[in-house]
Amino acid sequence: MNKYKKFCPNVFVAQCAEEHQKGDVITITTKYGKENEHIVFNLVKKDPDYYYYSIVRLDGLNAQKYAENKANKLEGYATKRNQKSKDYFEASNEGREFLVMGEPIHVGHHSERGHRALIERNQNRFEKGIEENKKANEYLGKAEYWEKKAQVINLSMPESVEYFKTKLEKATKYHQDMKSGIIEKSHLYSLTYAKNSCNEFKNKYNLAVKLWS
Repeated sequence: MNKYKKFCPNVFVAQCAEEHQKGDVITITTKYGKENEHIVFNLVKKDPDYYYYSIVRLDGLNAQKYAENKANKLEGYATKRNQKSKDYFEASNEGREFLVMGEPIHVGHHSERGHRALIERNQNRFEKGIEENKKANEYLGKAEYWEKKAQVINLSMPESVEYFKTKLEKATKYHQDMKSGIIEKSHLYSLTYAKNSCNEFKNKYNLAVKLWS
C-alpha cells in the first residue's frame, strides 16, 4: 500500500514498496483510509524498503487549488450569514409604524402583553442580526487568509522550479550589487542577510529541481 510521507516543509511524497516510472498513476492511501490518485514525477529518495516519489494529484487539487476552494466555500458561508443578518434586521421592523409613535405600554390594558411581546421579538431579531453579521465578517476574514494562500507558490508545486530559479537570480544579483557597492548597505549585517537569502533560495531551487525537473 502506498502512503504519504513528509519530505520537507509543504511537501509530501509517495512512499511505495514497488518501483514506478515517471508518468505512472498510483493510488495513495491516507492515514484515515481515503484513497487518492496521483501522477508520479521523480524518484527523490530510496532506502532498502521503499521508493519515495514526488507526486501531483490526478484531479489537479494542489495547495493553491485547495486554498481557492477553501476561500470560495468561506465566502459562500459569509454570503449566507449576511443574508440571514439582513432578514433578521428587516424582521425587527415588525410594527414599526406603531412603535415609532412612541406609544407607551398601557399597564393592565389588554394590549400590554402584545406590546411587550412585539418589543421583545424585535429586540431578539435585532440581536440575532448583529450576531449573524459578526459571523459573516469572521468568515470573510478567513476567506481573505485563504485567498492570499492561493497566491503562494511552494515546493509542493512543479512551477516552483521556475519560481525559485527567478528568486535565486534576483537574490544573487542583489548580493553581488551590495558587495560591489552598487547597493548601499543599510546596516552592519546587510551583506550577511543578503548572502543568507541567496543560500535559502539556492536550497529551495535545488529541492524544486530534485522534486520536479
